[in-house]
Amino acid sequence: MDAGPPSLIAIDHDDYHAEHVGRTADGRQFFLTTPFEPAFAGKDDGQEFVALYLFDGHGALVAAKIDAFGPRAFVDDEARRATYEARLRELGDVTFTRIEIAPFAVERFGTTFGLIPRPPEEATTGGTSRSNPATTWASLSRGTAATTTPEWPARRRGRSRATARRPRRPG
Repeated sequence: MDAGPPSLIAIDHDDYHAEHVGRTADGRQFFLTTPFEPAFAGKDDGQEFVALYLFDGHGALVAAKIDAFGPRAFVDDEARRATYEARLRELGDVTFTRIEIAPFAVERFGTTFGLIPRPPEEATTGGTSRSNPATTWASLSRGTAATTTPEWPARRRGRSRATARRPRRPG
């Protein structure tokens, strides 16, 4: 039986995909990332962004600070890096650690950003469709996928653990 999407998703700090994930000195949770819209040949030049998401101590989104840098082919990498570092500095003293946040979505620059709930993928066995209990329930929109898997007993509390992976950029 399917319990629906988790009310909170845990994102573990790591040294690669979730390097700047943690808590501020005042107890807020945050993650800083570089989402992007992929370019599609002949259709779209894509977009590059810096995004700082801030959450209260209970995981509710309180702010989304998103900066746009244009198509990847024309991005000023130095300006983007300076903005990223400025966003990190504006947090003050931080502790890089696991966070537990609620799914969210925000619209900026004609794009939806967020940790967006998705229905579970359907698996087919012998022509019968069934829900796979370890499927994606939320995707970290714009350039990174977060897969949630049940963590019993954490799942019983309405929580799930996310594993982030960033797809390869086109070009």
